Amino acid sequence: MAGKVINWRSDRLQSTRQIASIREIIHDLSEFDDFENHADQARALLNRLKSKQRNSIIEAALSAHLQSEALKPYQAELIKLQVHLENTGQKAILLFDGRDAAGKGGTIRRVTRYMNEKHYRVLALGKPSEVQRTELHMKRYIEQFPHAGELVIFDRSWYNRAMIEQVMGFCTRHQYRQFMDRVNDYENSFVSDGKTHLLKLYFSVSKKEQARRFERRKNDPLRHWKLSEVDLQAQDMWDQLTEAKYKLLKKTHSSESPWFMIRSDDKHLARLETIKLILNQIKYRGRARSLDFTINPDIVIRGDRELKIMEAQLAKKGAFKE
Repeated sequence: MAGKVINWRSDRLQSTRQIASIREIIHDLSEFDDFENHADQARALLNRLKSKQRNSIIEAALSAHLQSEALKPYQAELIKLQVHLENTGQKAILLFDGRDAAGKGGTIRRVTRYMNEKHYRVLALGKPSEVQRTELHMKRYIEQFPHAGELVIFDRSWYNRAMIEQVMGFCTRHQYRQFMDRVNDYENSFVSDGKTHLLKLYFSVSKKEQARRFERRKNDPLRHWKLSEVDLQAQDMWDQLTEAKYKLLKKTHSSESPWFMIRSDDKHLARLETIKLILNQIKYRGRARSLDFTINPDIVIRGDRELKIMEAQLAKKGAFKE
């Protein structure tokens, strides 16, 4: 195709401003709220829009459409992967951990968007009950493990103990140390049957972007429910959570059970690269040869590489920078 080459890399700030602009434009034209027919309302709005406003809306709509379309070939591959798990009796456990407001939920929705609902589950376990508090920390997670042919996604996992619980004082020092000492052995036993896949993802967002997303949750009635008491402390506890992340990687990243960091300031790229990572980590039949499965190294970072980055920061500046 002749002409300008399209750069498919999303511009998060530009897209956010465009969407905000659409809201402002429509809000300013509130006299059109009385239309009963949305098609008539849309035509009336278009007639009132200035050329710049119209172009802004078109650009935002096209950007959202192209981002959605860019995911679809890889989402189709996820269906093939799911079928392969079913046909071979294999199991997959995906852990989505990391910072608050780092895009875990949105990425999970894109991963499962077209999957067969009968063969996957998404679990976000709440606070343990009084009985569960007296039991092995891992027990309530193990009870939810997949059966043959099934994929289970944990929206936050047993690693809550190494991060939020430890930093916020929701567990004792003994419970934390015991967990860290044993978790690698537990995970090795999970995959020892040769038919279970375990993929550990840590979603990492910058402090500035996290603050922006929290502010949006405060002001958006459709997202306000996402803002928890823990979220409200996340910015103040930023450095402590970074230290906890370093200890987590130091102790629980291994060649058998590696961590993968997902840089998620750009939500679209985080979603796309997470899907590609899943497709690369779990072998399946029928993989499309025409697709590019190459991982973006600026978005997906293995735990051992992240450790080197963090240790270099510590040696140079005496503190972690995230």
